[in-house]
Amino acid sequence: MFLTIRYLLSLLLVVAIAIIWLLLDARPALAQENTVNYTYSEIRHRDFSHKYLVGAVFAAADARGSTFEGSDVSNSILTKATFINTNLSGANFTSSLMDRVALDNSNLTNTIFREAVATSTSFDGTTIDGADFTNAILDRYQIYLLCKRADGVNPTTGVSTRDSLGCKN
Repeated sequence: MFLTIRYLLSLLLVVAIAIIWLLLDARPALAQENTVNYTYSEIRHRDFSHKYLVGAVFAAADARGSTFEGSDVSNSILTKATFINTNLSGANFTSSLMDRVALDNSNLTNTIFREAVATSTSFDGTTIDGADFTNAILDRYQIYLLCKRADGVNPTTGVSTRDSLGCKN
């Protein structure tokens, strides 16, 4: 019974976050033309460098070891995706929904996560020098861990990683 209530509360939270995301003027991927859908795809070790992937859907996709360097992946959906050991340096994930994504040991140097929703997302061992998390929604514990290694200024937005995370000194 407790597990069922906990599951329902988790589901309600995800739905609420999705509604908030839509209300904050993010264009949902379903409403965009020519979107790419990688839902449940195994796209390991693929090169997506410098691609236009705005509004793409990577729900439950396995992109381990792939490269998204310099790609525009804004307004995308990455729920339950696996991006372990992935090169996301210089990528733009502005206004993306990244619920329950594994980004462990990935390169997020100069990546932009402005206004992204990254709840229950793991950043263990990631390189975040110059990443911009301005107005992103992250778990407090993840922010605490990210602040321990936050450094640099994003060359595109001019915002320091520490300031974008709200790190204290």
